[in-house]
Amino acid sequence: MAIEMRGRERAGAVLWALGLLLALPAWAHEQSGQAAGFVTGMLHPISGLDHVLAMVAVGLWGAQLGAPAIWLLPVTFPLVMAFGGFLGLLGVPLPGVEIGIAVSAILLGTMVATQSRPPLWLAAALVGFFAVFHGHAHGTELPAGESGLLYSIGFVIVTGLLHATGIAIGLIHRWQKGRIALRGAGAMVGAAGVFFLWRALA
Repeated sequence: MAIEMRGRERAGAVLWALGLLLALPAWAHEQSGQAAGFVTGMLHPISGLDHVLAMVAVGLWGAQLGAPAIWLLPVTFPLVMAFGGFLGLLGVPLPGVEIGIAVSAILLGTMVATQSRPPLWLAAALVGFFAVFHGHAHGTELPAGESGLLYSIGFVIVTGLLHATGIAIGLIHRWQKGRIALRGAGAMVGAAGVFFLWRALA
């Protein structure tokens, strides 16, 4: 009886080990997909100049406006963008995404070029509105087999870094020549947005 039990235990151990070996490739693939999702998410915002310019422009405009816009706008954009990304991941259609992204560069660049100072709620609403389009574009381009959650975390982190870059550049607004340079940068972002819009409509 003891020999029979030991035989069953050995057979069970062998089956358990075989099951573990068979599961390892699938487990490794899942972990690889998650890691790849995070890295892909981090790279996605910088893969298109339209995304980069619009996100940097948010930081530039926030720096121009000063507190509390300097932190409110860069916080609003990623939060609302994450919502847009969620819609994209779910496959919820959003018409005119590329047009919305192009127009965001035009308007945000114009705000910086003209040193526009609308009410804070309006500035935040404008930034949030365009963030939906950027987020949706990110969400719909999630590669198959990669973690949607880590992908989303990745592109939100890099978006925040792009905003921070814009804020750092925007600090030159403290000086007269810096204000002129900043307005010129806004004009270039707006001009690039016109090109992106032409390409989206072509």
